[in-house]
Amino acid sequence: MSRVLVIGGGGREHALVWKLRQSSQVERVFCAPGNAGIRELAECVPLDVSGGVPELIRFVKDHAIDFTVVGPEAPLVEGLVDRFTEANLAIFGPGQAAAQLEGSKAFAKGFMARYGIPTARWQVVRSWEEAQQAIRQIALPVVVKADGLAAGKGVTISETKEEALHTLESLMLRDTFGPAGKTVVLEECLQGEEASVMAFCDGQTLLPLPSSQDHKRVWDQDQGPNTGGMGAYAPAPVVTDTVMRHIESSIFTPFLKGLAAERLSYHGLIYFGLMLTSQGPKVLEFNVRFGDPETQAVLPLLQDNLLDLLGATVQGRLRQMYPDGLKVQSGSAVCVVLASGGYPGRYVKGKPIAGLTGYSAAQVATDSHVTVFHAGTAREGQTTITSGGRVLGVTAVDTTIEQAIQRAYQAVKKIHFEGMHYRRDIAARALKVLQRTSS
Repeated sequence: MSRVLVIGGGGREHALVWKLRQSSQVERVFCAPGNAGIRELAECVPLDVSGGVPELIRFVKDHAIDFTVVGPEAPLVEGLVDRFTEANLAIFGPGQAAAQLEGSKAFAKGFMARYGIPTARWQVVRSWEEAQQAIRQIALPVVVKADGLAAGKGVTISETKEEALHTLESLMLRDTFGPAGKTVVLEECLQGEEASVMAFCDGQTLLPLPSSQDHKRVWDQDQGPNTGGMGAYAPAPVVTDTVMRHIESSIFTPFLKGLAAERLSYHGLIYFGLMLTSQGPKVLEFNVRFGDPETQAVLPLLQDNLLDLLGATVQGRLRQMYPDGLKVQSGSAVCVVLASGGYPGRYVKGKPIAGLTGYSAAQVATDSHVTVFHAGTAREGQTTITSGGRVLGVTAVDTTIEQAIQRAYQAVKKIHFEGMHYRRDIAARALKVLQRTSS
């Protein structure tokens, strides 16, 4: 029997805790800091996860934690895994050097260039003067990316040079994202269908989960500013078996070669953000952890024991333990994010949430196909209240993507809090792909 600590407090971490609790090998789960939903499944502890490494290590030792899972990217980029490894504590996640694949867009681009991983044409600018000169010569539209961590919001597509300069000025002179925007990556704007593939990685083997597709823009039809993610579905029908084989040969293989060549310690989850172009799949970005909200759509489809998977990854035994890949149930999953009024801009916290049965990833009404994952929630007495921009992720699983969409939105209609907004077209692109392929 194992004791597990999950680090983080959002919807992704709720899904991880929920899946871990399904394992008969798990005796007890702790979560730092957790949220109102997670506390129904785990013991939430108010630990500092953004710099309080000695406190975390002390907690793990004092409570005889057997295994730690890191949810968010910041602790990985700051080197939490290295500190745990030095203390001989089992932890799931890449080391600090490898975490730069997400922590620095410039590092990631250089890595892709060195090992022939297909991606957009790009250049790095490190000063306002250099940025102005680059924009005068660049082709439009151009993608402007803050080099460092920006909570999924540091990417802007500029249709004109004036727009690009305005974005660069905001990043480099006005410190919109602080140090993360002092260096900027300018990219060719790729055309095609976006998709994501998350895979367990033990440094020698990549074991992919079902493909998924995130919805970054805040409004329907991909309008408005980028967010941390307004919904997701899995699997993505655009990632056919043929496309997946291409991803494995042109991206997975050189990625593993790059890890080995640069001696990057990687025992965690790698997320490939992809654009499926007419020239084949190209990498838009790496994330070095489970995606959010993709995890809330993908984990409900996973049939394998999550604790076993995490352990095999850390021990370097993925190929040995899963020679035939992962076991995934048939059907589709759709996750619709319910957000606070004003998100991704300023929003008000503390709004009571109505329509939930209980306070956890419990069922909405009596629909066993639907699970509600809490993201930005807290408890005030006996009431669940909003405490973040993305508040809940309503996930439905069903035989077809059409049925999953219908179930998810039926459940969404039963939940309410003041200012609540959500996209009404999650997974609509999947229906279009299926219509094209069936006609």
